[in-house]
This record gives sequence, C-alpha cells and structure tokens, in this order.
Amino acid sequence: MIALIQRVKSAQVDVDNQTIGKIGQGLLVLLGVAKDDDKAKADRLVQRITNYRIFSDADGRMNLSLKHVEGELLVVSQFTLVADTKKGTRPGFSRGASPELGEQLYDYFVEQCKQAGITTQTGQFGADMQVSLVNDGPVTFNLEV
Repeated sequence: MIALIQRVKSAQVDVDNQTIGKIGQGLLVLLGVAKDDDKAKADRLVQRITNYRIFSDADGRMNLSLKHVEGELLVVSQFTLVADTKKGTRPGFSRGASPELGEQLYDYFVEQCKQAGITTQTGQFGADMQVSLVNDGPVTFNLEV
C-alpha cells in the first residue's frame, strides 16, 4: 500500500463539476492499493500518516503530526501509484489490486482514519476526479508499507 502525502493549506476533489470532498489545513493522501495489500497494511499506514511529523513547530522544525495540529485528511484513491515504471515508456499495472479489493481496502483505510479521530473527507473510488490543492511548503512524502 502506497500513500503520497502532501501537506496542504487546503485541498478539494470534484467529480462532475461538484465538490465532493474539501479540507483546510492537513494532508492530501493519494492512496494506491497493490494486490498483496491487506487490512494490517492499511492499519500500519493509517498509524504512520496520522503520526508522521511533517508540520512545523514554533521553531519552524517538522516536529508536529496531523494529530498535533488537529489537521484534516482528504483521501483520494489513485491506482497509478502502484504502477511499475522501471522500464519502457508505458506503465504496467500488474501490481495493482483488483477494483473490488482496491475499493474494499480504500473504504477500510478511510474508516480507520475516522476511527483515529481525524476529520476525513474523500474522493470517489474509480471516478474521474479533479483534485485541487494549495501545497504547504511544498512538502510531499511517499510512504509505503
């Protein structure tokens, strides 16, 4: 399971010209699910994301987590994150989860974020989405479990 996390001042996701998810300060999480992923990996990724210290403290150092700053999450499914890009000029998607497993683990991941006490908004699994954000920094990390 892969998450590309971006520290944002704000972010939103639109489907068919309608905003379906919107946050203020927090993290935009682009989530990719591989075919060998499971709930245990999702749990570990939730823990890492909610506790990852990437927000600035009073001294300007990255010492605060999403929980510390009471930030929000916008979770957007993005199967292209698990693509094999090591050779050639076209990505391969054989590592990706089936749509059924991908959606199941995406939904589980979102629910676990909410259970962790984080205000969580989402995109729409499998939809053509337009994602807008104001990247804070910019600060972007790739987390993989």
